[in-house]
Amino acid sequence: MKISIDELKTERQWRSATGYDQERFEKLLVIFKAKYEELHQGSIEEVKAKSPMESVIKTIEELLFFTLFSLKSGLTYDVLGLVTGMNGSTAKRNQELGIKILKEAFQEGGVAPRREFSSLEDFQSYFDDEETLIIDGTEQKTERPKDKGKRKQNYSGKKKLLPLNRRSFRAKTKR
Repeated sequence: MKISIDELKTERQWRSATGYDQERFEKLLVIFKAKYEELHQGSIEEVKAKSPMESVIKTIEELLFFTLFSLKSGLTYDVLGLVTGMNGSTAKRNQELGIKILKEAFQEGGVAPRREFSSLEDFQSYFDDEETLIIDGTEQKTERPKDKGKRKQNYSGKKKLLPLNRRSFRAKTKR
């Protein structure tokens, strides 16, 4: 890989590149490696040895670093590929693989939040012990449905977004 975990020298670099300090990264690596080997019935080196293609990511440490870096940096797949020495589609596949392993590891460790509930009672019982529950209810922009019924159902009544330059102009003139 072009960008390397060996380049991380300080805790600040570790946190800015991965979101973890080196100690927490190494603890996560143990769980991540075990989950990878469980899902693929072998180590990453064994799996890569069977593949006819040469891989940029050669170790489990590189896969975890790549996954965390990709999530932390928010780069497009093409730019992520450029930074790491792979093409965009390979960067996407590697990120998806890493995320799948991370999700499994976090769920098994009991540190991943539950995302689905079968009923209101199930939801309420899950949060019974919690004093406060914060839900992000931010409205997300969605594509306008072609079906009139669905379009009416999704209507929020909020004003349309103005282009950035018109928004700042309007704010200045209302004073």
